[in-house]
Amino acid sequence: GMLLSRHIRLLAAFNHLHVFVDPNPDAAKSWKERKRLFDLPRSSWTDYKASLISKGGGIFDRKAKSIDISPEMRKLFGLNKDKVTPNQLIHAILKSQCDLLWFGGIGTYVKAREESQAEAGDRANDAIRVDADELACAVVGEGANLGMTQRARIAFALKGGRLNTDAIDNSAGVDCSDHEVNIKILLGEVERSGRMSRKQRDNLLERMTDEVADLVLRDNYLQTQAITVTDTLGHHLLDRLVRYMRTLERSGNLDRGIEFLPDDEAIEDRHKAGIGLTRPETAVLMSYAKIDLYDALLGSGLPDDPYMVESLDRYFPEPLQKKYGKDIGKHQLSREIIATQETNSIVNRAGIAFVHEVREKTGMGAEDVGRAFVATREILDLRGRWAEIEALDNKVPASTQAAMLIECGRLCERLVVWLLREEAHPLDIAACVKRYRAGARELAANLAELLSPKEKRMFQQKAKQFGDAGVPKALAEAMAGFGELSPIGDVVRCAEQCKLPVAKAATAYFKVGERFGFDSLRRASSHLPSDSAWDKLAVTAIVDDLYAQQYELTTRVLDGGNCGKIEPAKAIEAWAETRQQQVRRSDQLIAELETTSPDLAMLAVANRQLKSMVG
Repeated sequence: GMLLSRHIRLLAAFNHLHVFVDPNPDAAKSWKERKRLFDLPRSSWTDYKASLISKGGGIFDRKAKSIDISPEMRKLFGLNKDKVTPNQLIHAILKSQCDLLWFGGIGTYVKAREESQAEAGDRANDAIRVDADELACAVVGEGANLGMTQRARIAFALKGGRLNTDAIDNSAGVDCSDHEVNIKILLGEVERSGRMSRKQRDNLLERMTDEVADLVLRDNYLQTQAITVTDTLGHHLLDRLVRYMRTLERSGNLDRGIEFLPDDEAIEDRHKAGIGLTRPETAVLMSYAKIDLYDALLGSGLPDDPYMVESLDRYFPEPLQKKYGKDIGKHQLSREIIATQETNSIVNRAGIAFVHEVREKTGMGAEDVGRAFVATREILDLRGRWAEIEALDNKVPASTQAAMLIECGRLCERLVVWLLREEAHPLDIAACVKRYRAGARELAANLAELLSPKEKRMFQQKAKQFGDAGVPKALAEAMAGFGELSPIGDVVRCAEQCKLPVAKAATAYFKVGERFGFDSLRRASSHLPSDSAWDKLAVTAIVDDLYAQQYELTTRVLDGGNCGKIEPAKAIEAWAETRQQQVRRSDQLIAELETTSPDLAMLAVANRQLKSMVG
């Protein structure tokens, strides 16, 4: 792994035989030497050219009685002795200040302070093990299994350290094995049919090595990205994640104690401190979310939907897609592959508690949520947007990328819930995509002209913030307008009902939103607290009501003998003339709310007034 970067400065390393120390390494020269040792059969640290080690360093035998400590080592590792034992040196190395502490071998080297050595479960390393609060590194990577105890990971994360878990950092190995097995199953059928020899199969496997590696790394990139987005939202998600965690507990699918997830007292403390789940805790909960969703999808009809063939194809390298597409469709584990692919897509892209929360809002099952998610992903061309955001790695701040991914997630949830409430079930994915995708693209293309002056200023301000962070103009504007695409379903239905182009129906819809205060009420609702699950449900209910009323009013304006024949503004005022008293009361109430910072109760009253006006 260290050979993948020529910039790594390896300060120290140890295995069961030797301790390697290079206090001030030359990155280029040390890379070449590590590469030489990597290519040398049965090499050890003693094969490293001593002349390439910087002043004060060396290679030391772990069987030595003592090791002389140079001034450089004393400074690097914070030692105040001239001689130490090999175990004492390793103990100091583990606690030294550095960017990355990487575990690649066997052993548990870090425990939580409250844990005993026996609880760490690795007697061979009792003498060198350190406590998590003694670590001075910025990041821990666990290429090994159980380099740290889970409680140690949590303790390190709570003090500001960055890490995941060994299961996350090693998941590419499992993923690679899955791809290997599934590809061999596919080619085994081809071979048995006489269309390929074993030698041809082996040659093809070798040629596809790099592409399989890319597919595997892609899966793992998205998984850790999801943890980062969750971590970015931090304590804002705590109550919602805890609510989902308790649901898993009640179903018998999770034991918080066994997984070292926070108990109710710890959760209360974190609420007060404004702290969310740590990355190691998020990683564990994500694993359970994926297990839970996979089981539900595999037992459903989703994997059998003809639309899911694309999901199956995407799992395999392109040479197999092109030449053996029909065989892929007949793969004996096709359902399992599709369920896995969609589970990862839903949890990685929409969030750990996404399915649980959508089910709470709609009463629909996991299969229904899965169908709506797949349709939404296609309607909004989300794969393209995600790719644009991810192409900005190391070009814009990670926090900016996370903010854009969060925008995608919010719009995704909004449309998924809408489809589940408005479309027939089981949801016909292909029909939904056909019905709404063109309209979504048309709405997005004309958005800037549709917004009210106030909404447009906010749109431009948001686009500027993204642009100032280095986001290309087209993407910055697209992401700034994502929140305004929420009513896409209603706009398309208005256009269908009134037999109008989507752009014309959208013009009327947005003018209704501006004229009667729907826009301003939704803006106000976005500033209300929604950290708790109940707060979010309450705010979402009001927002959903506002969208529903805006749709209802737009169809009345467009269909009130006009069908789009006169300008939307005139049609709106003509309708208002028929409801003068209710409209006047609504206008007064909206004007009053715009002079203050409304709370949930005020919005509820305004919402009811608008409902009365529309009714």
